[in-house]
Amino acid sequence: MKGKTIENPELVEFAVTARKYKTQLTRKFKNRKVWVEPNAYEIQSFIPGTIIHISVKEGEIVKEGDPLLILEAMKMQNRIEMPFTAKIKTINVNVGDRIPKETLMIVLEEVE
Repeated sequence: MKGKTIENPELVEFAVTARKYKTQLTRKFKNRKVWVEPNAYEIQSFIPGTIIHISVKEGEIVKEGDPLLILEAMKMQNRIEMPFTAKIKTINVNVGDRIPKETLMIVLEEVE
């Protein structure tokens, strides 16, 4: 079986326990979704599901641990809680909405 030959392969250096190696990056690795640090003021869905209940309103100040909404997925109801005390800026979902993973559900803003 003959392998492909690449005239000028792009090699990337990396180190493992003080030893240096060179390797080629695969097309799948190059085209991967790049990780972006999540914004603490954006509540996104971590799984696809249906919005069953919304416990807050826009403009309301919500304390850490208070319920925001209930997201039903795979016949389980997931209670989404407030990560820290903040004000609800916008609510981007409605009861009954079927949403995919990583949907921006609620935008928060800092409390003065």
